[in-house]
Amino acid sequence: MDRPDTLASLVDSLHRRRRRTAVLAFGEGGAERWTYAQLAKEADRVARGLGALGVGRGDHVAMLADPGPAWISAALAVLRAGASVVPLDTQLDDATLLHVLRDSDARLAFTDSGGAERLADLAAPLHTLRLDAGEEDARSWRLLKEGEGRLPEVEPSDEAVLFYTSGTTGAAKGVPLSHVNLVYQTLTLAEADLVTGKDRVLVPLPFHHVYPFVVGMLTPLSLGLPVILPEALTGPRIVHAANKGGATMIIGVPRLYRAVYEGIAARSRDRGLFSRVYLEWSLTLSTLLRRRTGVMIGKGLLAPLHRKVGPALRVLASGGSPLDEDLAWKLEGFGWRVAIGYGLTETSPLLTLNPPGTPALGSVGRPVPGTEIRIDPDTLPDGETAKRPTGTPVRFTDEPGVEGEILARGPGVFAGYRNRPEKTAEAFVGDGWFRTGDLGYFGEDGYLYLTGRVSTLIVTESGKNVQPEEIEDHYLKNPVIKEIGVLEDAGRVAALIVPDPAAVRGRGGVEEAVAKESRGLPTYRRIQTYRVSGEPLEYTRLGKLRRHALKERYERVKVGEPTEEPGAVPLKELAAEDRLLLRNPTASGVWRLLADRYPKSRIAPETDLRLDLGVDSMEWVALSLEIGRSANVELGEEEIEHVGTVRDLLRAVAAAADAGRVHTGRSPLEHPEEMLGKGQERYLQPLSPLESAATQTMYAVNRAVARILFRPRVEGLERLPERGPFVIAPNHVSYLDSFLIAAVLDGARLSETRWAGWADTVFSNPLFRLVGRLARVVPVDPHRAVLSTLALGAAVLGRGHVLIWFPEGARSPDGQLQAFRPGIGALLARHRVPVVPTFIRGTYEALPPGSARLRSRRVSITFGEPVRPEELEEQGTGTTVEERISSALRSRVARLGDLEPCAAKGDAVLR
Repeated sequence: MDRPDTLASLVDSLHRRRRRTAVLAFGEGGAERWTYAQLAKEADRVARGLGALGVGRGDHVAMLADPGPAWISAALAVLRAGASVVPLDTQLDDATLLHVLRDSDARLAFTDSGGAERLADLAAPLHTLRLDAGEEDARSWRLLKEGEGRLPEVEPSDEAVLFYTSGTTGAAKGVPLSHVNLVYQTLTLAEADLVTGKDRVLVPLPFHHVYPFVVGMLTPLSLGLPVILPEALTGPRIVHAANKGGATMIIGVPRLYRAVYEGIAARSRDRGLFSRVYLEWSLTLSTLLRRRTGVMIGKGLLAPLHRKVGPALRVLASGGSPLDEDLAWKLEGFGWRVAIGYGLTETSPLLTLNPPGTPALGSVGRPVPGTEIRIDPDTLPDGETAKRPTGTPVRFTDEPGVEGEILARGPGVFAGYRNRPEKTAEAFVGDGWFRTGDLGYFGEDGYLYLTGRVSTLIVTESGKNVQPEEIEDHYLKNPVIKEIGVLEDAGRVAALIVPDPAAVRGRGGVEEAVAKESRGLPTYRRIQTYRVSGEPLEYTRLGKLRRHALKERYERVKVGEPTEEPGAVPLKELAAEDRLLLRNPTASGVWRLLADRYPKSRIAPETDLRLDLGVDSMEWVALSLEIGRSANVELGEEEIEHVGTVRDLLRAVAAAADAGRVHTGRSPLEHPEEMLGKGQERYLQPLSPLESAATQTMYAVNRAVARILFRPRVEGLERLPERGPFVIAPNHVSYLDSFLIAAVLDGARLSETRWAGWADTVFSNPLFRLVGRLARVVPVDPHRAVLSTLALGAAVLGRGHVLIWFPEGARSPDGQLQAFRPGIGALLARHRVPVVPTFIRGTYEALPPGSARLRSRRVSITFGEPVRPEELEEQGTGTTVEERISSALRSRVARLGDLEPCAAKGDAVLR
């Protein structure tokens, strides 16, 4: 391969790749594909246009926009023009943004509409070019006029990129990196056996950090590989981009991979006992084999998972912060190769690399070729970088097991901070050795192991040294603890804990979780005091905990002050891009709707609809219908599937309004067949004669087993209507509920009955799918396909059948009646058929959620009087018809549950 000496040479070589895909960016309108020829042409045009504006060597050009093909092209153009790129976080606060622009002396900024408005509000003294504007806009980057003559010669020592580190205190520091620094990194990575010529690289990170800029953008482009960009940095959009883009590698951070693992585990738990046990067994076996023999079988054992996330995905590259060793082994157990890198912005970034396939996943690897690393064992453990008297020699060592501050020297290390000579002097010791501020040691195998940061080290009252990250990783293993930040409070190890509400309900409180995890730690590393917060902690966009903000949050919680008020965040506190989005009247209307609908929650652009507001698939039904009625806009099922945050939702409704998709005023349940694909229609087809015979046999066996094990008592069976359509709405406490209802219905009714069953449970494997087909189950998907799920239920009723629908949506974790989801209300609001409230007793004791042990218990089923939806609507509470019907139906089921168990006299005992 060519060995360029500057990034300008790299830009000049792009055209050789011609028709290969350079950038594949997913957006609201689909995927935008740029070839290498197109990227090279645009970069050359813009570079010449910048030259015509007088931008050249020594100048700085800011980049204030989200990643995309235009962003990449403009950044490459700046490099080719001989100027320095200044990538900026679009979420910087105004004061920091102004400081960075002034400190960098940026003459020009590539930005978008939101950024341009923000820069205008700040009266920033620089010229702006919009990346998202067409040629009709005078500020569009497309209107740059090419200058005449040759592009400038760029020297290897010239500054290429100026990054600004956020830091924990004081103003952001500028870190200039030269062409030498960055070319060294791209060549090192190209020769490290990390990627192949067939790789497709997904980068779900913003480019204002050196890690994604160099490893995720420059390196793949230098190798002629496609760079894949998701529409947004949310789980569903990242998975969509990985799958549709054919990604083979992800350039991610530990926080992303933690979310991937927790999402897989949560989805497995939702699917039921079989899925959970299978995942745990498969993961344990595959991880054990990988650790003991190096053999990887996870991709075969968990093939459905890989098909969903991305069948071609093979490598998960992790950087930006330490990756927990236990998590790394789990990811390898799933069948993915894990690569780990370590470095800092000042080292551009890579110092060490632990490539895929190595056995030391707890390490950050060995130093990359050309880079030297030593350990300074004399670093003082006082929470600050040690300062020695002038002239005091530094003790260097690379002896195994000696812990201290990590020092680095090599072609990737920068020369010094911009305009900060005092900080530069503090950062270097000896003969050009850069002080990383990280603590670590070398193992016998030559691998480097990190133990924490000098600046965050906690020294307890007993004199013990404690690193917060190690404690956080340990306590995060408990599902009750969603987030945790460890800090020092009066010489004690303290923590601010954000619990997972769902896990708390099923597994006990925070106190029990802390006590349980503390038992596995030495006394001095245990949390000695903690506070609980309902608001998420603050992180950088690379997933690092903002520890200076953690201390402030902890103190506020400690004295009982609210950390964040519920309700919508004031507009003046929003980023410029979000304020611009809320200028759209449709988005603004939905913003107000969310604030009114969830008054006890904090409504911010980054608020997660599912985790923070509890918007699951059934809640989506009511919410999407309400959006249609109030905002007069229609959201499609595909759009709903990809909405993760409030910002995603606002963008979706704004785009739908711009596209003219006006709400029709009709519920999608009025014509359910239009919502169903061919794959879904098969659930409504009649059984073949052979299937019908198998179904009768299956029901007979079920009836016999129920009679032996559970001796069902039935009350109110005669109350069921003679014929359908009608709905039976029972409480739900066990997997046995459906089997017991089937055991007490006669053959004629069973032949007309259809069951709503969770798709993740009933259709999770071939055997279950066969049983589901014979039992005439229609799938209810708790994760997606909201409208088509309800359309199936509506189609069942439209055909005159009996539908059994569990309105709670999931089994009760404690046997108590839960709130009813609005799905049943939506069905009954459209199909005004009778509904029979039903209460089941005893199945919770026989097989509670999470248990694999079946117990013989006496079970009873009480069918209530059929009731019309009109009557429920009059009696219920709520702001919508769906909510009133659901609440009134729940009240009737609850009243049945308050009745005393049936006496022997009058029981309809199954015989």
